Amino acid sequence: MDRITLRNQLDIYRTPYEEESAFIADFAELTHDSLAYKRERVDGHYTASAWVVNQARTHTLLTLHRKLGRWLQLGGHADGNENLIEVALQEAREESGLTSLQLVDSTIFDIDKHIIPERPHVPQHFHFDVRYLLEADINEPLQMSDESISLAWIAFDSVVDMIGYNPSILRMLEKTSKSEILL
Repeated sequence: MDRITLRNQLDIYRTPYEEESAFIADFAELTHDSLAYKRERVDGHYTASAWVVNQARTHTLLTLHRKLGRWLQLGGHADGNENLIEVALQEAREESGLTSLQLVDSTIFDIDKHIIPERPHVPQHFHFDVRYLLEADINEPLQMSDESISLAWIAFDSVVDMIGYNPSILRMLEKTSKSEILL
């Protein structure tokens, strides 16, 4: 995958979710920026995430993010790598220790543009997060990274209680439930 492949995927990406639909043009436009995959683009840059589910599609793997203090999917910065699938897989492996991770589909599962608050030496900026659906063995032991306060498999019916209101996670949860019907 590269920026041309990403642009092509974004050109055909359709979603019934208005908030997600509103991001598509911004994501496609960003593919033309030479710094799009680097943190040095201070207005915002691509990140990649893994929405990790077990094979039975009853649980998702979430991390209590150390810097943001919120339960989130696994993922991180592209740091120059234009292959966002590789980025999502690498981040998921690093943040969970899982070796059983498998990409379900090479097409985009979800996109989200969200603001990252200012921190010392890092101005407020946007993450243009491209998400991919991955499966993993729920019985494989987890190895938490330094980026997490906690790491856990959360039952789908407990996600809302665990995370509160986070529209992008709730959207991915709903998409997973709908895709389960298609399996």
